[in-house]
Amino acid sequence: MISMCANIGAMSQSAPETPAPPFPMADTIGVLVSDAARLLRRRFDARARRIGVSRAQWQVLIALARHEGINQAGLAERLEVETITVGRMVDRLEEAGLVERRADPADRRAWRLFLTARAHPILAELHEVAGEVRAEMLAGISAAEEAALRAVLTQLRANLSGREG
Repeated sequence: MISMCANIGAMSQSAPETPAPPFPMADTIGVLVSDAARLLRRRFDARARRIGVSRAQWQVLIALARHEGINQAGLAERLEVETITVGRMVDRLEEAGLVERRADPADRRAWRLFLTARAHPILAELHEVAGEVRAEMLAGISAAEEAALRAVLTQLRANLSGREG
């Protein structure tokens, strides 16, 4: 037994180790969805910057357009950032006259967030940017393929969020 262990030790010392093959990184659905989402955000960011809006700003503005009257904690949860981070973003947007805080009638300690009239033209520009980027993203994809993709992505989202499609 000892001689067998010695032989194994000698074999491992004399033969150079070949590196293990790298982990195969196939284009799984998860990788493809993640890559597409990242590239979509980057393309949108570049276009939004041209109209003077950062990623943090457009994310807050769009979230508020969808959920106007939400409080900062709810907005932070939707954006997947800390409440203090949202507070700073809202401070800047409030200073720019795009967002206003209103007292929550149900909770004196909380504030509800609303868009101002000044935010609406920016949202309209962001909507145009989204249309341009969407057209680039869907180039070469038929209406039927787009509908099928939408259905599949909707089901994936429902599966992962625990809701039914």
